Amino acid sequence: MKSLINIAVAFFSFFSALTLQAEESFIPDPPTLNSSNYILIDFATNRILAEKGSEERMEPASLTKIMTGYVVADQVSEGFINIDDEVVISENCWRKGGSRMFIAEGSRVFLSDLIKGMVIQSGNDASCAIAEHVAGSEENFVKLMMRYAISLGLSDSNFVNSTGWPDINNYSSAKDLATLSSNLISDFPDHYSLYKVKSYTYNDIKQRNRNGLLWQDNSVDGLKTGHTEKAGYCMVSSAVRDETRLIAVTLNNSSEKTRLTDNRRLLDYGFRYFKTKKILSAGKIIKGNKVQVWGGQKESVDITPVDDLYVTLPARDFRRVESILVLNNYVRAPLLEGQVVGEVILKLDDKEINKVNLVSLESVESQGLFGRAWSNIQLIVHKFLMEES
Repeated sequence: MKSLINIAVAFFSFFSALTLQAEESFIPDPPTLNSSNYILIDFATNRILAEKGSEERMEPASLTKIMTGYVVADQVSEGFINIDDEVVISENCWRKGGSRMFIAEGSRVFLSDLIKGMVIQSGNDASCAIAEHVAGSEENFVKLMMRYAISLGLSDSNFVNSTGWPDINNYSSAKDLATLSSNLISDFPDHYSLYKVKSYTYNDIKQRNRNGLLWQDNSVDGLKTGHTEKAGYCMVSSAVRDETRLIAVTLNNSSEKTRLTDNRRLLDYGFRYFKTKKILSAGKIIKGNKVQVWGGQKESVDITPVDDLYVTLPARDFRRVESILVLNNYVRAPLLEGQVVGEVILKLDDKEINKVNLVSLESVESQGLFGRAWSNIQLIVHKFLMEES
């Protein structure tokens, strides 16, 4: 059983005391874009702010390299490979067409340089070399890509190469690419920092990052572009303004110019009409609210959210949010630190918009035999009185 407690207005200082009287915010529809398929999401909450055909399977072109980057970043973090590894370049990778880093067959290249060549220069040769180093062959690497795709819940994605080279069986969706990008940013921030680098020079050849928004908007710090005849001009972009990070994905644009324009219009739309706020911080005590512990050496414990709690809304709608604290009834010792004892639920117009589990900040050991017996009697009486009332 659980008990519901309406959290005091003072607990969340930005909530209005006139919650029920606050007026609803009306915002315009998303802008009309050249892109046939797109999505705009908030990074902290993964709330979809705008979308069109976001689950349709499309050729992603070089946006495939975001998955290649995710795989290699995780393999490095797990210690299976090292960014200081020297990678011998095969003839297979040297012969890759399309965008290139211009690495020579038989040469030895640091993995860190190959990653930069893939991320910044969009080198197909670099992507191939990374795949062969991680998994022994590109075919094995593709199998690894798909394991990661499944673990990330990318239900509309299938990868058959590490580069995004045209293939009818190489596809993804705007929604999957947004999910992948969100996970890349949160899981591997050091790797993600490469996506904002404007140029990279290797073998005396300097190439610019193809993400033109990096020169137009200082809030933009990634991610990736792609282009093939069938895929059109594709792009994933991300930007941070104040506490809000947004991710925009546009697929099948008709030109490089409209690709940039569409991404910027989506980001501007999101930042104009939506804000992200952190409501609760993981590890921080929720003051004034403790959980009673039956049969323990302490009668109650402090509680905290297990994760940070964010909300993304039009600015004026924050005043209309209702917050509900739900605590478990009859929590009994022994109680472990980090054990779930309740949750905070946020609602807007009676619709749940986010929630987070609450956990104990400390462990509580059981009382002795006599203490447990007496506590059990008290608990039985308490339950009876509560049921009678």
